[in-house]
Amino acid sequence: MTSKQRFLAVLERRPPDRLPVTTHHVMDYFLKTHMGGISSEEFFDAFGLDPILWLAAQKPDWSQGHYYDPDQPDPGPREPRRVASDDWRIETEDVPGQEYKTVRYRFVTPRKTLTTVLQGSDITTWITERLVKDKSDIDIIGEFVPAPLCDVDEVNRRAAEYGERGLVRGAIVSFDVYGQSGCWQDAACLFGIEKLILETFDDPDWVHAFLKILFERKKTFVRSMAGARFDLVEHGGGDASSTVISPKILDEFVAPYDAELVRIAHEAGQRVVYHTCGGMMPFLGRIADMAPDAMETFTPPAMGGDTDLREAKRRVGGRVCMIGGFDQFHFFTGCTPEETRREVRRCFEEAGPGGGFILSPSDHFFDADLELIRAYADEARCCIY
Repeated sequence: MTSKQRFLAVLERRPPDRLPVTTHHVMDYFLKTHMGGISSEEFFDAFGLDPILWLAAQKPDWSQGHYYDPDQPDPGPREPRRVASDDWRIETEDVPGQEYKTVRYRFVTPRKTLTTVLQGSDITTWITERLVKDKSDIDIIGEFVPAPLCDVDEVNRRAAEYGERGLVRGAIVSFDVYGQSGCWQDAACLFGIEKLILETFDDPDWVHAFLKILFERKKTFVRSMAGARFDLVEHGGGDASSTVISPKILDEFVAPYDAELVRIAHEAGQRVVYHTCGGMMPFLGRIADMAPDAMETFTPPAMGGDTDLREAKRRVGGRVCMIGGFDQFHFFTGCTPEETRREVRRCFEEAGPGGGFILSPSDHFFDADLELIRAYADEARCCIY
């Protein structure tokens, strides 16, 4: 099988020729620090991993008076081009005198300017000032934020170039500058997860109003994905994990919106993976009930998750493809190649039977022993069906 055929087989829960082995986003910090600045594609080739092409292709709805943000810096290969309008402009300002690079973003609208501040290091980026500070700020977002469309032609051009090389993967649109695919996850990024949880008790109607605004923007994007040759589209986010929220919050504030977007994505001909980096075991059935085609990341307890791979396979392996499960913190650093190989075999024996499993680290990694990545990839290629 080609890597693409192998991926598609497991997404359909059919046994492939061997265990597919890959990784989530290949982080720029890792490539620069450990690999001499090579590209993600060269990384996959160097270790014999099954490659993934991440695409973030969106365009304005010209009929609504939207256009590409003329002030956006080069977004790079994995970030989308932002969409702006005369009523929604994003201005940036470097904030001097900070330990880390700090940027203030101003979202300028006819009625109010909203601001958020991000800091970043070579490794990652984080929020120091949330965009939504007053409850009325969501009304500004709802009135003025543009809804981008999927650039289907660009996706299909890139997918055709990629051919059988590997999986073409995208994501449901997130909020401008900083966000993620799930409605609850986007709201947590904009307002703060602790405050958002408290408001589900204090003002649940406001939380629903906020989520509906984000949902409508995402719905427009998902519907526009019809005809785009993605193999898999990401949804969800770690703030909807069982180590962050309760089953009641998931049932009332997460599932109704995210499940509907999964349904609309299926109508548009897309497969969906629901991404939950954190605890999953109490939510396995609930997430599977949202009807995604795949679930990730199945983070093990030693990394702060709670996954029992064998039990997860028993409970949802017949309903969804499982992606992840590998402990990159303890088996990409600080151990022997033999220990890494044993961890690969454990994952395969617990989640691999019958197919429907893609071996991958549980989300990102930034530092790794290259010999251990080679052992990881080599042992997985020996896991034959």
